[in-house]
Amino acid sequence: MRSPFALVLSAVALLAAASPVSAADFPERPVKLIVPFAPAGPTDVMARLIAQKLSDRFKQQFYVENHAGAGGNIGMAMAAKAAPDGYTILVASSSFVVNPSLYAHNPYDPYKDFAPVTRAAATPNVLVVHDSIPARSVKELIALLSKEPGKYTIANPGIGTTPQLAAELFKLSFKLDAASVPFQGAGPAMQSAIAGHTPIAFSALPPAAPMVQAGKLRALAVTSAKRSAALPNVPTMTEAGVPGQESETMQGIFVPAGTPPAIVKQLHDAIVEVMALPDVQAKCAQLGFDVVADTPEEFSAYIRKEVEKWARVIRDAKIQQIQ
Repeated sequence: MRSPFALVLSAVALLAAASPVSAADFPERPVKLIVPFAPAGPTDVMARLIAQKLSDRFKQQFYVENHAGAGGNIGMAMAAKAAPDGYTILVASSSFVVNPSLYAHNPYDPYKDFAPVTRAAATPNVLVVHDSIPARSVKELIALLSKEPGKYTIANPGIGTTPQLAAELFKLSFKLDAASVPFQGAGPAMQSAIAGHTPIAFSALPPAAPMVQAGKLRALAVTSAKRSAALPNVPTMTEAGVPGQESETMQGIFVPAGTPPAIVKQLHDAIVEVMALPDVQAKCAQLGFDVVADTPEEFSAYIRKEVEKWARVIRDAKIQQIQ
């Protein structure tokens, strides 16, 4: 009869032999990238760009699956439940850090369910106005809204988007009375601003930049820490004299919690190399994104900071949670 100790050793050996995860051999089969939004959006475009480059680098197929719905929650919940073996990757936008506070019953825990790999890229939001708005600076806009409370409306691309939350943060910071008007996407929001129906708008940079460059809207400031290459003449909020207004739409890479650290490192190092390629940088610039490619530790700290910041804004602005 075998001793209990021998039985334990045998069990450990069997588990080790049966383990499908080996960093040395990764990847041995195709790798899935889950995008929690519909095809053709910024996150989908970024994911497909990264997937193609990783396929070239690893000589193994990296492919995208779109699982849209519930503000990204369907796809993010699916990724959270995937096996932690490196063969399922989540490519998520800033809804990842917003939804835990926006949804009453969020289906994933941003801290416990995922291992952050890198914030591949990010684009700031931008504050734009119709030509009928006399303000030529952010401070002049604050003065105008303070002088005429309730008169003006501010467009945004939808409830829970970072442009909407950026507008709420702006209003809270300066105690402004201006109604937020959410639209079903950035396109309708920009068209309303161009028509002057909602003459002020917060938008992610990619859909707004062409309108600013064409002279259809006037940009007062971007919400990034530094100026954007897409609109180099537009100051940051801090440069405009109103610090503490930073917000962006990120493109973050995650794997399920429990993925071996060696595989996380492999993916991180590979994606950092991919993001440094000239054609990838050019494509990001075309999309209005700046390459970030930070470390897992930096990305983890960023996630905690962003979750806490948007939780405060959602609470203080009294934004009703989605049931």
